[in-house]
Amino acid sequence: MQATRLRKGMLIKVGDNLFRVLELQHVTPGNLRGFVRAKMRNVRNGSLLDHRFRSEDIVERAILDEREMQYLYKDGDGYCFMDTSSYEQIHLSEEALGDSMNYLLPESTIQVEFYEGAPVGIELPQTVDLKVEETAPGIKGATASAQVKPARLETGLVVQVPPFISEGDKVRVNTETGEYQSRA
Repeated sequence: MQATRLRKGMLIKVGDNLFRVLELQHVTPGNLRGFVRAKMRNVRNGSLLDHRFRSEDIVERAILDEREMQYLYKDGDGYCFMDTSSYEQIHLSEEALGDSMNYLLPESTIQVEFYEGAPVGIELPQTVDLKVEETAPGIKGATASAQVKPARLETGLVVQVPPFISEGDKVRVNTETGEYQSRA
């Protein structure tokens, strides 16, 4: 696929290494050709790489197998998942999950990505519903125009929410951008 079609979280092959795209920036300088600046993490050894792709460059997307698994718990250095069909358990490190761990709730069922038989990451749903654990009290008469306040959710993630959201409410959060979308 073309480099301009890259998205955050994708797994791509560069040479014989597998990389997860962490950040993307499409740059189109005035009279020069556009390019894509990507910050990527090597899945096998965890090293970071900043790479510049030309707009015309063709990038090889890694072919992944996905299996439905249930998230069980977090232990010292990793996260434990169980295959829902064979009851086999696997561990994924925090580096492999990246920001995805902010959206994981115990007992939730998600797709785990495998590359050549080894687990390399997870595929999150578009949105998740999380409970607000801590936020400032609402201001009387406040409208939802442009005011926001920080709220800490049950997974530890902090998002900006409108003033009418209070502790104990469930909110829907976009897993790609990490932004509040609506009440759940």
